[in-house]
Amino acid sequence: MLTDFSWLVDRWPFLLRALWTTLYVSTLSLLLGFVIGILVGSLRSYGGRVLDLVLGFYVDSVRAIPPLALLVWTFFAFPILIGHSLGSITAGVLALGVHLGAYMAETIRAGLTSVRPGQMRAALALGMTKFAAVRTIILPQALIRMLPPLGSLFVIAVKDSAIASAIAVPELMRQSQVVAGQTYRGPIIFTTAMVVYFLINYPIARGIDRLYRRVAHLGAS
Repeated sequence: MLTDFSWLVDRWPFLLRALWTTLYVSTLSLLLGFVIGILVGSLRSYGGRVLDLVLGFYVDSVRAIPPLALLVWTFFAFPILIGHSLGSITAGVLALGVHLGAYMAETIRAGLTSVRPGQMRAALALGMTKFAAVRTIILPQALIRMLPPLGSLFVIAVKDSAIASAIAVPELMRQSQVVAGQTYRGPIIFTTAMVVYFLINYPIARGIDRLYRRVAHLGAS
């Protein structure tokens, strides 16, 4: 019967753990991507020509590879190179973080270079190091300007976690497939999963947009 949801009552703890795994993988991959983005974006902007070329190769290479291919390679091939096996969650976080970091790097580089170069020259003239100038003057303004594209990347981090189901990460999409196979309620299960992703991502997108509207003036220079 369509009104019989006893199967869902029995399996909701299973799906709740899957949701937690989705949030866990998304958050860690986002943090890893943000750290990579800050380092790569800053070094490409202020580290000189050689670093720009080397790190630019990383950015272009990763962006040219589908995240699914990177996930599978990280899980199956990367352990052979390092001589140590990786759990599916670890491999998923690493692959998604590295992939997201390439896009973060370009977003951050664009934000840094949007700040007038005169501010860097003024900071150096006052005796500040380039690192201190970037950290205290350039980056705070750039981060405000980057809020809209960063918000999009935050949403992408949550959505991309679903791809990790390909390497058996027990996140929401994979466990939804398991429940659908057990109960033959695929349309209901996958519709619910879609709604859950929406309920996670919509507040993130709207919240960051509202935050940007309130602080945009602080990034003007």
